[in-house]
Amino acid sequence: MNSQIKKHQACYTVADYMSWPDDERLELIAGQIFDMSPAPSIKHQNITGEFYSQLKQKLKGKSCVPFIAPVDVVLSANDVVQPDVLVVCNPDKITEKNIQGAPDLIVEVLSPRTALKDLREKKLLYERSGVQEYVIIDPLEEYVQRCWLQNDGHYGASEIFGSPEALALQSLPEVELPLWEIFGLEPPEPAIIWSG
Repeated sequence: MNSQIKKHQACYTVADYMSWPDDERLELIAGQIFDMSPAPSIKHQNITGEFYSQLKQKLKGKSCVPFIAPVDVVLSANDVVQPDVLVVCNPDKITEKNIQGAPDLIVEVLSPRTALKDLREKKLLYERSGVQEYVIIDPLEEYVQRCWLQNDGHYGASEIFGSPEALALQSLPEVELPLWEIFGLEPPEPAIIWSG
């Protein structure tokens, strides 16, 4: 981490974050700095790119806008993140510099170095911030975990989807993504129904 940034401060703010140099990818969660380097793997980037491309195609002409990292998402005075993929349906949240407030959908593709943060700190942050749908993709095990915000303001039990399945997004009712394409796999063979 850049020595200009590493200060002895208990809690950083968005104002601190915006003053730091752009040569490193960092996130700010509950006022604490999280380093995002080194760069993600090729498989991580391929999955991220494919998810974004399919969203962009399926949302063309609609009011919801997909984004791909790096885009700053400001969730509070002490929280700035750069999700792998996100969708914003409220145009008032989109500014020239960043996204202000909770996106409707956030997608994180796990990397060994940042998986725990995505599964723990970020999940809690997204829930607290009101992100309607949080999708976590495991590129090694080739499955998807989806969390949906309930009426009580908490994520319900996670749903798990495998690579041969399609993911129907709850935050975007008309969008269904074939996960085998997201993972770069061959389409699944149709089920064989035997009749006796």
